[in-house]
Amino acid sequence: MLAIRMRTRRRKAVAFATTAALTALAVPALTASPATAAPEPPAAASAPVAAAAAATAVAADYDSTYYRNAIGKTGTALKSSLHTIISSQTKLSYSAVWNALKATDQDPNNSGNVILLYSGVSRSKSLNGGNTGNWNREHVWAKSHGDFGTSTGPGTDLHHLRPTDVQVNSIRGNKDFDNGGSAVANGGGSLTDSDSFEPRDAVKGDVARMILYMAVRYEGGDGWADLEPNNSVNNGSNPYMGRLSVLKQWNEQDPPDAFEKRRNQVIHDSYQHNRNPFVDHPEWVEAIW
Repeated sequence: MLAIRMRTRRRKAVAFATTAALTALAVPALTASPATAAPEPPAAASAPVAAAAAATAVAADYDSTYYRNAIGKTGTALKSSLHTIISSQTKLSYSAVWNALKATDQDPNNSGNVILLYSGVSRSKSLNGGNTGNWNREHVWAKSHGDFGTSTGPGTDLHHLRPTDVQVNSIRGNKDFDNGGSAVANGGGSLTDSDSFEPRDAVKGDVARMILYMAVRYEGGDGWADLEPNNSVNNGSNPYMGRLSVLKQWNEQDPPDAFEKRRNQVIHDSYQHNRNPFVDHPEWVEAIW
C-alpha cells in the first residue's frame, strides 16, 4: 500500500509540473505587447476617408512638382503662373462628360449612384437625361456668361461641370451666386431670388472654388472669352460671374472636404490631367483676390 501511495503522489507532482509549464508557455501569447501585435483595421474605416487622406498627401507632393513655378507667388504673378500650369489639359467632348461625371461624383456609399451638387441627393447613375427625376450636366460657371455653350473647352471642363437634378438646374438657370432668397424645391437647402442662387451650405466652398478655377484657366486665349469674377449679379451674357465677395466668404466657410479632394484627384488622374489649384490650396483665393 505504501508503494502505491508514493507512485500516486509522484504522478500528481509530474502532472502539476506539466500543467505549470504549459501555462507558462501560453501566457506570453495571451499578453503580447500591443507594440508588436498586428493592428486591427478600424471598424468603420470608410473608403472616402482613406481616399481623402491619400488625396491630401498626394496634393502636398505636387508643390514640388506640379505647382513648382507658383509656390511663393501672390497676386497677378500667382494667377498667371497657375494659368500656365492648369492650361495643359486633355479636353473631353460634351457627350463624354456623362460617363466622366459618373466617376468624379460617385456616391462614396453607393457605387451605383452619383451625388447631386445642389440638392445633395444620391441618385442612380443610370438616371441621366433631361426628364423630371433625372440628373443632367450643370455648368457651375453658367455657359451663357461668356457664350461658350457646350463646345469642347470651357463648355466641357469637368472642374466646373457637376450632376444636378434637372428641375433644380432649371431653377438655377444662369443666375450669379449670392446670399439670400427663398427655398428651392428639393434643393437641399439652396435658396434663390430673381437674380441670384445660393447653394446649400455643404457645397458653398465647392462652388466658389469652381468659379475661381474657371477665372484662372480661361484668360482670353484658346479662342474663348476672358472669364473673370466680379462683385455684381445680373451679369447676363458678359464673361463675368458674381458675387466675388460672397464667393470668397464661401471658400473660407466651407473648406475642401473628402468628396471634393477625391474629385480633383480623379479628374487629374483619369480625365483632364490638370488640377483645381484652389482645392489643393484654398488660401490662394485670398492671395489672388
